[in-house]
Amino acid sequence: SNQLTACLDQALYERIVSHAFGERPTLAGFDGRSHEARREQFREMDTLVLGHNRARIAHAHWEVLPKHNGAGQLRVLRREFEKKRRHLPIRQLMKRAGNPIQAIKPVFMMSPLSIATYLAPGSASFDLVVFDEASQVRPVDAIGALLRATQTVVVGDDRQLPPTSFFDAVTHGEDDDDDGSETADIESVLGLLRTAGCPARMLRWHYRSRHESLIAVSNQEFYDNKLVVFPSPDSGKEGIGPQYHHLPDTVYDRGRSSANRQEAQVVAGAVMDHARRFPDLTLGVAAFSSAQERAIRDELEMLRRQDASCESFFNAHPEEPFFVKNLENVQGDEREVIFISVGYGRDANGQVTMNFGPLNRDGGERRLNVIITRARLRCHVFTNLRADDINLDSTRSRGVHAFKTFLTYAESGSLPAHMPVASEREVDSPFQKAVVAKLHDLGYEAREEVATGGKFIDIGIVDSDNLGRYILGIECDGARYHGSRSARDRDRIREQVLRDLGWRLHRIWSTDWFRNEERELKRAVAAIEQAKAAQPIDGPAKHTVKREIQRTDNGEETGEPVIPPYELAQLHIDMHRWRKYHGLHDAPRRHLRKHIIEIVRVEGPVHVSAVARRMVDAAGVSRMSAQIRANLEQIINSVVGHKGNGIVRKDEFLWHADMNRPIVRDRSAAPQAKKIELIAPEEIAEAVKMIVDRSYGIDKADAAPEAGRILGFKRVSRDTRAKIDSVIEDLVAGGTLNDGAGHLTLP
Repeated sequence: SNQLTACLDQALYERIVSHAFGERPTLAGFDGRSHEARREQFREMDTLVLGHNRARIAHAHWEVLPKHNGAGQLRVLRREFEKKRRHLPIRQLMKRAGNPIQAIKPVFMMSPLSIATYLAPGSASFDLVVFDEASQVRPVDAIGALLRATQTVVVGDDRQLPPTSFFDAVTHGEDDDDDGSETADIESVLGLLRTAGCPARMLRWHYRSRHESLIAVSNQEFYDNKLVVFPSPDSGKEGIGPQYHHLPDTVYDRGRSSANRQEAQVVAGAVMDHARRFPDLTLGVAAFSSAQERAIRDELEMLRRQDASCESFFNAHPEEPFFVKNLENVQGDEREVIFISVGYGRDANGQVTMNFGPLNRDGGERRLNVIITRARLRCHVFTNLRADDINLDSTRSRGVHAFKTFLTYAESGSLPAHMPVASEREVDSPFQKAVVAKLHDLGYEAREEVATGGKFIDIGIVDSDNLGRYILGIECDGARYHGSRSARDRDRIREQVLRDLGWRLHRIWSTDWFRNEERELKRAVAAIEQAKAAQPIDGPAKHTVKREIQRTDNGEETGEPVIPPYELAQLHIDMHRWRKYHGLHDAPRRHLRKHIIEIVRVEGPVHVSAVARRMVDAAGVSRMSAQIRANLEQIINSVVGHKGNGIVRKDEFLWHADMNRPIVRDRSAAPQAKKIELIAPEEIAEAVKMIVDRSYGIDKADAAPEAGRILGFKRVSRDTRAKIDSVIEDLVAGGTLNDGAGHLTLP
């Protein structure tokens, strides 16, 4: 009798589910794997649309370019083209030939003051004017641009630097009276549009920081924890987040140079060390004062004169060059690594005054917000201060209060926890609770609603060997998924950001779970075990060939791509344990399967004959007999036939089931793998496409030797060339490459 209620509930719920499937064909026909395929197709096509629109806009612009001679403004412009000297000033040229200039160059990038300088009233108008860093643009400076536009978008952050007021006393006398002006007390164009009642929206998703610790202080202190910060799966990643460097022996020269010369020397030395050890990471130095900025520049200049070996680093990043700036002019900059030099601190007498320059002024907290949020990867803080040295009782400055919080966090990481934590909010999905309960029963530590800054992962699986790391995120299609406002946010951008941060993701669809709970649980367990065995993901470029600038001995750039070396699986098969068997030809299959899986994991895609050869070598067998070959072939077939192993066979090559395309690998140091017949055609194709892409087109006769070279062949034999040429023909036939009279290009 005590089971009757449960039996009734079971029968009732099964009837409800059955009725739901019966009256809703969409539910009845749902299949998680086919739906995942549709989502993947959507992601690919959504990305392609962006590229297509760029080409479409460029083509539409090309079609409207002036392609003929004409009178009027066009004639004025063509006459200016022909002149060698005495050209019209830009302002006059825009007034006399503004229309054809805008047809040729429809997008102008100008500061607000440049608009007033170069564009006379009536000479040019725009459909759209976009203000960036609008918090630094005064209303009076913005009016000219606003009047030239039919539509305006203003983007800015009123928690960052306002327009500088340093020259106000010079440009505005004491007798100036702005009381009658509507905009006199409005700080920036951002505030101007807000007071005008224009619609506003907060841009909440935070992309820059590769680890949430880089934005944690600002999110708490300045944004009321409203920023959506994507959690990182790893709290213990070395070299990511804030790094605190206490320099107790340095001295702030208060009242004289207003700089900390010893700290500047340490920072300059750290810059040189970064240039040697991490030349591929962009770097910027931000100082709290202009005096400290000058001191760092002086020290760095001396070090660069003494050691010219690092000059390649200072010229290697044209898009994001190295800089040394102070907190007044660093807004808008970002780099992968930022060094912050405080400068202020203990003086020669060991005293700490509560004077931190701009931080003490009104709005000082906004300057701090700028300087501590410039880094994408890690932020190094150099100071002779500890957080306890700052006495908040002696100052009311919000900037100093926030600075103490920042120092506390940089030193101890105590605000908040680095690791994304399971939130305390109530989970409203019985489906999600059921998944967690089943995983707990199997011994996995699964935490619900893993979150940082408002962006949640439904279930996080904790690494049992490293409790500070999540090895897998499991997503469930609950109300939050179905309530997303756009498929792009839900199915592409959100997952793209999470994967870029290092998350491995697995999704369980509720319909599949209700239909076959046991199967979906097995799939989840397989994903967890696969994530356990895999190496941690360091970012989106983990499985792509990274193109870096390399330099020859004489300092010239080679621009060579970095090709990872071919890695051989390390195996050891102890035949002495199987004395009752006669040899490898009758060894038990269950003992050999795991070795085959390991070979494919390390070397895939790998030829079946190469797999057999690795097994024979690992067992110490000198010759591969027909019996051994037959036994290994049967074992390989059994491994491929079992879906749980994650191994698939394509012709004569074994692949990971989740491997979309192969990595191009250098076989020059692995002669065991350096035979063209042992290389998958797909890998050869990737090598060919890489060569064509980097060469901006290449003669067909030169493609095979170049592709062979990056695959590790010093000399390309006739057979090797024939194989690569056949792959090239397939790429051309499939439309992947264009062949224009023997010259290969990418479409």
